[in-house]
Amino acid sequence: MNPRKILIVGSLNVDQSVQVNDLPARGETIKGHNLQYLNGGKGANQAVACGRLSSAPGTVAMLGCVGKDNFGQMQLQGLTASNVDTRNIHAIDGTPTGMAIIYVSSKGSNSIVIISGANDCVTPELIHEPESLKAIEAADIILMQMEIPFETNLAVMDLAAKSGSTLILNPAPAPDHGLPDEVYEKLDYITPNETELAKLTGLPCNTIEEIGQASEVLVHKGVKNVLVTVGDRGAVLTNAEGSTHYTGIHADAIDTTAAGDTFNGAFAVALAEGKTPADAIAFANRAAAISVTRRGAQDSVPCRSELNEPQ
Repeated sequence: MNPRKILIVGSLNVDQSVQVNDLPARGETIKGHNLQYLNGGKGANQAVACGRLSSAPGTVAMLGCVGKDNFGQMQLQGLTASNVDTRNIHAIDGTPTGMAIIYVSSKGSNSIVIISGANDCVTPELIHEPESLKAIEAADIILMQMEIPFETNLAVMDLAAKSGSTLILNPAPAPDHGLPDEVYEKLDYITPNETELAKLTGLPCNTIEEIGQASEVLVHKGVKNVLVTVGDRGAVLTNAEGSTHYTGIHADAIDTTAAGDTFNGAFAVALAEGKTPADAIAFANRAAAISVTRRGAQDSVPCRSELNEPQ
């Protein structure tokens, strides 16, 4: 069987990361240390996770935009080093590469501000260019997030439906007023965390039972599978057959910045390799547990060999 191809359509940012003792309260000025500029962006993070964790080189590609600047070159180099095809990442003249300003506390929690930059240039028009269409049509699995224009995601969803690709939407950052109902029936998987699920449904999502109940609302709207990440508690998968909690792996977290992105990338890789959803979730939980023990976004993503999985 030929390896299944994964396409990530999404954002590329440079992360300006600052270490702090505690996250600042409103109106508070605090001291930070260890300022770093690192490759990030949910799309690029997930692409790196797919590239590093895949057992089949040449099967992971990304579609997006960076600025024609040093930060954009830094992103392209990092993705290429992680086995990601960057031919459909466009360098935009006169627009800076996207940036995320991240405060990471000594307890491992984080607070993030995103500046879109070139990510706003990932438009429906770009998606419909011949090379972009070719990449979308060739993909068996398409993974998206919410850091590019929403109308672009809609365009990709429609194209994926025509090509028969498995479509995964990681709704992060989640819109305050949820998603249009017609979106859900286009999705094979939606992968919020519990906070994002609460925004999508307007329901409490504190306990595993509440998460299952809220997920059922989205299943009734048409999404085939709702996969909710709940940190070291693991993940909850809900579909027409019911809701199942897959326990997580405890780790001594020092930085959770890219844990969700690592989970999503690992899950997509496992599906591409023919694993069952249950086995794919176990694979993703292991990858995410490793990522939280390291600082940074893409720097924290493990390689395949670290999961004790065959290449």
